[in-house]
Amino acid sequence: MKRRRFLKGLAAAAACAAVPWPLLGCSARRVSAGVPLTRKIGQMLLVGFRGAELRGDEAVVRDLDRFGLGGVVLFDYDVMLGSYGRNIVSPEQLRALTARLQTLSRLPLFIAVDQEGGRVARLKEGRGFPATVSARSLGEAGDLALTRRRAEQIATTLRENGINLNFAPVVDLDVNPENPVIGGLERSFSADPAVVAAHARELLLAHDRHGVLGCLKHFPGHGSSSTDSHQGFVDVTASWSESELEPYRVLIAQGLAKMVMTAHIFNRRLDPRYPATLSRATVTGLLRAGLGFDGVVVSDDLQMGAIAKNFSYEAAVEKAIQAGVDILLVANNLEYDPDVVAKTVALIADRVRSGAIAEERIDASYCRIMRLKGLTA
Repeated sequence: MKRRRFLKGLAAAAACAAVPWPLLGCSARRVSAGVPLTRKIGQMLLVGFRGAELRGDEAVVRDLDRFGLGGVVLFDYDVMLGSYGRNIVSPEQLRALTARLQTLSRLPLFIAVDQEGGRVARLKEGRGFPATVSARSLGEAGDLALTRRRAEQIATTLRENGINLNFAPVVDLDVNPENPVIGGLERSFSADPAVVAAHARELLLAHDRHGVLGCLKHFPGHGSSSTDSHQGFVDVTASWSESELEPYRVLIAQGLAKMVMTAHIFNRRLDPRYPATLSRATVTGLLRAGLGFDGVVVSDDLQMGAIAKNFSYEAAVEKAIQAGVDILLVANNLEYDPDVVAKTVALIADRVRSGAIAEERIDASYCRIMRLKGLTA
């Protein structure tokens, strides 16, 4: 049965090239009517910046005003500078920063972090935030009530500090415990897709109760890899299995999946040319047409090595949008460019004017984002 469903998904992936973009979203033409192209594009960007406080002359302040930047991602550690305190210093400082960001934005702003628990937690105990535990420890405990309590704690902490989007839960399967970026960091609940789905459900429900969005990652499955997509090309063709789709299938069917993050993994069985983030067969075909997901798709960081070392930034942006990605994540931490929003808006607008990207494609993403922000039905 699973094999038939998988093949059906691949057939849908092949057929999706003929489907007009507006049919894949909400009432895109109505929602986007009268909105300048640059501001629609601005909502499709979620970008990192430097600074634990805002004086008013920062690039992010300009981008919120000029382009209507849709979201920001916060970090405690600046990779390029090799120092802590990039955006997160203490609860008091963080609350002031997030409140200021929302005040500067005309529309509700996505303020995101990676607060999975355990080793991947931007709000750390040493900075005055509650301690967290890893997904693997929760999966091994096998106690959904415990996971529920831990999820409530995380969601409460995020809400109290003005963060409304958590790039969690990880629903990758722990099929390779030595995986340097998933298993090796204890980020997966289990190798069993049913266990992963059950624990991820508790995290999503807890976040929903506190008005914080969760995000399933990394589609279509990073758990079997033996290398890290932060560093470079990752090929899971030989190791990936169809069971890695099961948590997505279950949580989408339960109506709990509102946002999904793509992986930068390459899988020849799904697309012989492009990694998942840049693959229309994977995003619009398998995820949307095959699994029935009509929420917001966000890319993993486009500055990661799997993308940056194999594609120009211009090509990556264009291919990701053509693939069906709604929000482009540029963490601005592995590299740093204070003008990345202005450059990316200009790049996408140019591609729309040239016809390389249809404006209807932009409208479809803008509509999904507005719907997720509660600004349209």
